[in-house]
Amino acid sequence: MPGGHAQTTHLNDGITAVDTEYSRPLLDASHLIVEGGRAAFVDTGTNASVALLIDALDQQDLDVANVDYVFLTHIHLDHAGGAGLLMQELPNAYCVVHTRGVAHMVDPARLVAGTEAVYGVEQTREMYGEIQAIDESRCIVPDDEQWFDLNGRKMQTLFTEGHALHHYCLNDPMSRGVFTGDSFGISYRELDTAAGALIFPASTPTHFDPVAAHTTVDRIMACKPQQLYLTHYSRVRDLDRLAAAMHAGIDAYTEIALASKEADDPQAAIEPAMANYLKTLAREHGFSGDDDALQAILEIDIGLNTKGLFSWLQRLKKQGL
Repeated sequence: MPGGHAQTTHLNDGITAVDTEYSRPLLDASHLIVEGGRAAFVDTGTNASVALLIDALDQQDLDVANVDYVFLTHIHLDHAGGAGLLMQELPNAYCVVHTRGVAHMVDPARLVAGTEAVYGVEQTREMYGEIQAIDESRCIVPDDEQWFDLNGRKMQTLFTEGHALHHYCLNDPMSRGVFTGDSFGISYRELDTAAGALIFPASTPTHFDPVAAHTTVDRIMACKPQQLYLTHYSRVRDLDRLAAAMHAGIDAYTEIALASKEADDPQAAIEPAMANYLKTLAREHGFSGDDDALQAILEIDIGLNTKGLFSWLQRLKKQGL
């Protein structure tokens, strides 16, 4: 495997953020947890990220044989696309994947097809490469509230819908933290200001559910964390403020979608409203960069959130609501 030099940020309690370099810097993080010489990854990035994760181990004088777990918060490919290839490099690791996602990691064909439906075949290949299967014998399907032991460090899987039906968070009491995947939204470090971190929900296709998303925020906060580790991007604190912002954002997304429900082309109506909402949020938070810089930071999320809200409207329509 070609080498790579990982951009890493050492956080607290044996936790290191590894930039997976998916799409652009500081967009997508894998987190490496080290406890007494044993290690676990939380989310993996894509196939192109695997060499970086191996380098992150090397930076801490760890061998691939020291990794016990690969926790996949959910199976969207920016979180799990590299999991199969990574598992080939980790002889002792087990992949912990939600019961609704495990079949897609053992046989990725449908997962790839679903991604192609969102991005197209050519872009999917360019972004993710050939997704590698994981042998079923190396997968652990956790229960809700199940505890895992990393060399004496206890961590707990909590099922968290709202963003995806196959999503769990990983509660880590030792760090007073929770690894949230996309269940507690997105917070890019480029949008940090004197007011702190900016956060907004992720409503990517196809499972956005505002009621479940509100419940998930409350469930994460019930762990009484002092910090959260987001895949996009890494550690945030000041959690009471951010939880309130997440609830407000979920409500705002719902309003944007419902306001476009009767439009001739709801998706086309949602997109400019989503762009305006996120950009206004950033400006009101104190972001002082130019419009091109703001567009570059938010472009992916504007598109994905638009598709997520449109998918939700389509489900409401099928339900006669």
